[in-house]
Amino acid sequence: MIKLVVLDVDGCLSDGKLIYSADGIESKSFNVKDGLGITTWIKMGNQVAIITGRNSTIVEKRAKELGIQHLHQGIRDKDRVLNEIIDSLEIKPSEVAAIGDDLNDYNMLSLVGRSFTPKNGVKELQVLVNTTLSFNGGDGAVREMIDILVDENDQRDAFLRVWNI
Repeated sequence: MIKLVVLDVDGCLSDGKLIYSADGIESKSFNVKDGLGITTWIKMGNQVAIITGRNSTIVEKRAKELGIQHLHQGIRDKDRVLNEIIDSLEIKPSEVAAIGDDLNDYNMLSLVGRSFTPKNGVKELQVLVNTTLSFNGGDGAVREMIDILVDENDQRDAFLRVWNI
């Protein structure tokens, strides 16, 4: 059973575009369906972590808004940080699912029990992961991953109960 979902940001939780204003202010867009999936996953008693190679106050704000307690930014060795999280939560790598879209996610995705890449993930990941999703990053790929995990964990009823359905 998957207990922890690990998310990359650019290209997974967002569409991967880096947008800067003339003043150098960064902006990103996030899919609300991804957000609802993440918050519901957490409300069910599961864990979520973000491990991203970039630093962004926008990501910090979004993580806080969604209730994500494990936020790691500016990370080059994502697999090292993932191992630290696994140790701190006292879970097994087989109880972890992760999503990544590019080569800097390769080693992290190699460690987990269930691995995903968005539809537009690089070809090297598409041959590595368990599942290439039907949605692009930033366009509902994270929600699709969570829906798959909820069904594989046999937690669909619990997922719906969070919303009194």
